[in-house]
Amino acid sequence: MLSQNDTTSTFHWLDAVASDREAYLYESSAETCYVWRSDRDKSEHFELLGLDPEGNRHRNSAPEFLDRLGQRHEFGNLITVSFNFGREWWGRVFLLDPSLTGEIEEELRFLQELVRQVGPAVYNVYLLRRLRLRAGAVERARFARELHDGAVQSLIAVEMQVDVLRRQSGKSETGSEAVTSELGRIQGLLREEVLKLRELMQQMKSLDVDSRRLIGFLADTVERFQRETGISARFLTDLDQLDMPQPVCRELARIVQEGLVNVRKHSRAHQVLVRLGASNDKWSLVIEDDGRGFPFAGRLTHLELDAVGRGPLVIKERVRLIEGELTVESIPDRGSRLEINVPQKREANHG
Repeated sequence: MLSQNDTTSTFHWLDAVASDREAYLYESSAETCYVWRSDRDKSEHFELLGLDPEGNRHRNSAPEFLDRLGQRHEFGNLITVSFNFGREWWGRVFLLDPSLTGEIEEELRFLQELVRQVGPAVYNVYLLRRLRLRAGAVERARFARELHDGAVQSLIAVEMQVDVLRRQSGKSETGSEAVTSELGRIQGLLREEVLKLRELMQQMKSLDVDSRRLIGFLADTVERFQRETGISARFLTDLDQLDMPQPVCRELARIVQEGLVNVRKHSRAHQVLVRLGASNDKWSLVIEDDGRGFPFAGRLTHLELDAVGRGPLVIKERVRLIEGELTVESIPDRGSRLEINVPQKREANHG
């Protein structure tokens, strides 16, 4: 969506959910429309001039659907133009309060022609980007499979063999405590490398997580973390359904993955809790543990963390991508708590 004032123009990418479709992707046989507010009969309402795909004035242009749009955006007039390229890429462009230099119908026909001329080139760029992303995802998935089938399995086999030797050395009359201790150290190193490789494979895999799959994905992630690390971990939520944009789902899933990696590497925690909820038009994600905490005491907001150079860098950047707010609470030697709040607005810019 484009909004324009006297000096600047801003582009917002809208990730459509059900309520957005009613406001922005309504059904209309008019390809382009010009809409303005009218004070006729002392009651403000919308009037509309629409053109069909052939550039002729559309006779059945009822502006009732604009009531929903008017509740979301303040504008005196607007222009809309629809586009449809293939089965994958279609939508509608909104220009709020545009500056018109000519006759309205001619401006609308010009916009129609502009979309038809420029649209295919933009669509080709879109297809090329999707092709590159898919090719990259396939290659990463192949590499991850090779790591799992090769290096990871070999390390697990060696770790098991070292475990057998350690146990035998401990039972043997000729075995020394030094040898048993060294074998235990080597076993621990091997187990650590297996975990690191699995985390690398997890980061390499593309995440196809939407609102239908997010809760199940987080529950599986936390359960796998407990199984692989031995740290007691729980996932709690009181949500049955989500109406969350896919980019927000993806970033929250990555934040949980990154947060659990940090717990394993740095916290020395025995327990960790991940909780997902919603209140006051915000989604809330909490990750807390009983480890040694961050190198500070107290509760710091996102801005305060940036000012003092504290907090988990990767998580801070991911929270920024979804226009969320991060708060970190730390009690040295008693644990830490990360809380991420994300507004449930539809106009957020997503990376």
